[in-house]
Amino acid sequence: MFSPLTEERVKQFQKDHKLTPDGVVGPKTLALLIPSVASTALKLKKSKRRIDWIVVHCTATPEGKDMTVEQIRKEHIKNRGFKDIGYHYVIYRDGSVHNGRDVDISGAHVTGYNSYSIGIVYVGGLEEQKPGVAYKDLKPKDTRTEAQKAALLALLVDLRKLYPKAKIQGHRDFSPDKNHNGTVEPSEWIK
Repeated sequence: MFSPLTEERVKQFQKDHKLTPDGVVGPKTLALLIPSVASTALKLKKSKRRIDWIVVHCTATPEGKDMTVEQIRKEHIKNRGFKDIGYHYVIYRDGSVHNGRDVDISGAHVTGYNSYSIGIVYVGGLEEQKPGVAYKDLKPKDTRTEAQKAALLALLVDLRKLYPKAKIQGHRDFSPDKNHNGTVEPSEWIK
């Protein structure tokens, strides 16, 4: 809950760190509040491409199941016909951040938006697979570990430093409003 007390604490934190004490947890305040683990785990390279979006995905793997960059790369090349892994960064369940496709090369993660976006994927996104339950019948679930959440936040903070005007969105935020009612409803989500 962001209460008036929280806002006052944020303002005091900002004063203590010589920031404008506006009570808004923007990129500069967030960068000081959350120690960056992404940039210590790997060196981020700024893309030569214009970046308008930073898009977060899940691998759609069952809870507790690991997946590596190489496994995703092989699946994308073999089953989807991609030239490489579609994502630029992969966050493992242990919170480690790994390079995928080079950021200077358009990804393959959001049709129609790849040219101007960076794709991030975290391993997980489906409920645990139980015996007798087919993969296709698994339900979506937020399976992110605490380490993944911290790494994702740190990576997003670091990427915002490189691309301050880029919008951070989830894959489903790019879903079309198929019935043109002004709202993208769950039945219209692409992911």
